[in-house]
Amino acid sequence: MPEGHTLHRLAIDLADAFAGRPVRVGSPQGRFAESAALLDGAVLEGAEAWGKNLFVELAGERFVHVHLGLIGTFDVHTGYDDLPPPVGQVRLRLAAEREDGWAFADLRGAIACELMTVEQRDALVARSGPDPLRDDADWRDAWERIRRSRKPVGALLMDQKVLAGVGNVYRAELLFRHRMHPLRPGSTLRVGQWQAMWDDLVELMHEGVRTGRIDTVRPEHTPEAMGREPRRDDHGGEVYVYRRTGQPCLVCGTKVRTDVLEGRNLFWCGHCQRTFRSRALQ
Repeated sequence: MPEGHTLHRLAIDLADAFAGRPVRVGSPQGRFAESAALLDGAVLEGAEAWGKNLFVELAGERFVHVHLGLIGTFDVHTGYDDLPPPVGQVRLRLAAEREDGWAFADLRGAIACELMTVEQRDALVARSGPDPLRDDADWRDAWERIRRSRKPVGALLMDQKVLAGVGNVYRAELLFRHRMHPLRPGSTLRVGQWQAMWDDLVELMHEGVRTGRIDTVRPEHTPEAMGREPRRDDHGGEVYVYRRTGQPCLVCGTKVRTDVLEGRNLFWCGHCQRTFRSRALQ
């Protein structure tokens, strides 16, 4: 599933392509046809992301809410001499004629594509945790939920009501970078630990927006620094533990482990991320 940096990058691309212009809005597949007819010809005001939710704003405080889910794509194209016909199951198409030719964006495979009022958008946002990529985010909002919960921190990081935009890659990598076992109860974290994790996550995810990939290894652990082969994986990016089951940890050499937590795979190093032992029980 795309993580938060992908949605923020997509919001930037959509705004660059269409903001301030009237757009053709269509639903070649038909599932969004009624709403598309209401929006067709309206000016696209902008686009923004909150976690894994994308909001495309059109004139009149109307929002198209998109959640890509596991297989969704929203591809933005610019500079076409002619507007090509849609290919495949396109649920939503945005199109505008610009000085450099046609721009269009095709949405396929999303789990959500719906027209919302500003009140509906605000209600959805209110149910979400803070997004590390937003300037208005406050790490303390997530901390209040984490410090009161006995759930594993590995589960809390993936709970979009606690923290918006974090998926399995950032979850695994953030925990490794902070030497934290994924099953450690959230209530055992100290506030300083969480603030350091938040600051790290903000930096990592902003870099993801900039580069379009997730790189989490520190300079001393890059392929060039270690004299190793670059990672080959369809997710791209250099990582410590994500999808590296059975491979040696880049820091200590211990084989990376995996397990399942709430239906999603965990990845961690048993040496670098030791099981948490409460001092009260020692």
